[in-house]
Amino acid sequence: MRLTVFWDRMNQQFGEAYAQSVAKDYVMAELGGRTIEQALADGEPAKQVWQAVVATFDVPSRLQ
Repeated sequence: MRLTVFWDRMNQQFGEAYAQSVAKDYVMAELGGRTIEQALADGEPAKQVWQAVVATFDVPSRLQ
């Protein structure tokens, strides 16, 4: 998954402003206690990070 697709899905799920806040502030157990931004900066694949988002939040099936 490309980062552009990842961020498109994040924006669809949360809205543009809130997606950035979730990525910066929400610590996720599925990402080893990191935020989305930290996981991506550490080189985690966007697809793996998105799967953690799906596991954590109620994401509609059309975005999974």
